Amino acid sequence: MVSTNYAPEHAGIGPYATQIAEHWASTGHDAHVLAGMPHYPAWSVEPEYRGALRRTEKRAGVTVHRRAHTVPSRQTALRRALFEGSILLHGAAAPPRMPRPDLVMAQMPSLAGGVTAARLAARWKVPFVPVVQDLMGAAAAQSGISGGDRAAAFAARAEAYALKRATLVGVIHETFVDRVVAMGVDPGKIRLVPNWSHVAKPTKPRGETRHHLGWAPDQTVVLHSGNMGLKQGLEVLVGAARLDPEVRFVLMGDGSQRAALASMAADVPNLDIIPPAADNGFPDVLAAADVLAVTQHAAVLDMSVPSKLTSYFQAGRPVVASVAAQGGTAQEVRRSGAGVLVPPEDPAALLEAVRSLAGDPEGADALGAAGPVHVAAHLSREAGLARIDALIGEALGGNRP
Repeated sequence: MVSTNYAPEHAGIGPYATQIAEHWASTGHDAHVLAGMPHYPAWSVEPEYRGALRRTEKRAGVTVHRRAHTVPSRQTALRRALFEGSILLHGAAAPPRMPRPDLVMAQMPSLAGGVTAARLAARWKVPFVPVVQDLMGAAAAQSGISGGDRAAAFAARAEAYALKRATLVGVIHETFVDRVVAMGVDPGKIRLVPNWSHVAKPTKPRGETRHHLGWAPDQTVVLHSGNMGLKQGLEVLVGAARLDPEVRFVLMGDGSQRAALASMAADVPNLDIIPPAADNGFPDVLAAADVLAVTQHAAVLDMSVPSKLTSYFQAGRPVVASVAAQGGTAQEVRRSGAGVLVPPEDPAALLEAVRSLAGDPEGADALGAAGPVHVAAHLSREAGLARIDALIGEALGGNRP
């Protein structure tokens, strides 16, 4: 597998790449991963990897070949291009030393990882199967990144280069299909492989966790967990917090916009920005909140479905989604029955939905309870890995399920 993001990263694509590779290893396969240095979501290389140019390590039976790359602390089109270019160049200059594999899978993004995987598969003359987690061309156009038009054109070309060379293409959501087809991919090669809930169920009493976090029993707490980037549009939560000092808003995580958000919220006492929870405590923190928030800019439609949703649903708390009604994220919230939709970039509408849930505890609990039911029926780890196994089996010459 080629995946720039991998364990010990605990957010975004990394956990999915890790669980797939560890699944391969646990079933007796010799699994190798070409990865970057751990840096996400903080966009800062983790201390134990700083200064390393290359590193090979064994994690849970998987051989991980790491290659250094640039890490932009602030996202612009130029800095993102340098990030992708450094991944591509280092991967080409120092490919992993390993036996010829049966197949090469890529987690996209990164774009450079997809291109590298396509070239490795061609060199080894084995099937190539990318899994599209985000559409980076659309992301550059829709997220508001500086220089986004040029970045979008470059990213779309790189995506098309990789995807048109694939044996099969996995997409995590059906809203991606039309864009992938528009890049020149045969629709008959596209397979739907939704992500799954990669976190455990909460185990501690909510009151115990709230006490530990300093959240009063009678205070409404709205929690956003995960990446603090451009496409999330987290300014809407700062705006909502300004409108009602009695509601506590918590942004948990890291990302390129963390410092900007902290500055924006410096005079908002009911908004806290806290670091990511430890993996073993993460599910309990989610479950301790009254409302879990997912936000996106209004322009974000068909390029991304936040991986946090699967964790939110598992936590059993109602979701308020400030997202475009016609996008993939809204579709997933409707499908789960575990949340409500409000217009994006509208702090007053978001706050009204939070107040409505706070005023109807039974209704809020009913929405929240639908989440774990949806996970068990459609988003279990076992089902997700089985879909990946079926995709690989078909690419290797097996029959389509």
